[in-house]
Amino acid sequence: MKTPNRNILRWQIAIQEYRGNMTIVHKEGNIDKNSDGLSKWALANTPDNTAYVPLEAEAQISIEGIKITDIGTEFFE
Repeated sequence: MKTPNRNILRWQIAIQEYRGNMTIVHKEGNIDKNSDGLSKWALANTPDNTAYVPLEAEAQISIEGIKITDIGTEFFE
């Protein structure tokens, strides 16, 4: 194998303890049709990307908190 890129090297280190008789084979992206979205490179947040979100819109997103009340000890008995 030629010198592995950063991602392949990261995965080799992560699964090193499980290797046994395993062989790691790199598949080109256009050959690997069954990969999930997490295995792909993230697209840049640019206007030509269909999922583009302007930075000022990101600042306006609010996240509501969840209020957790105390549970009485009788609940656990």
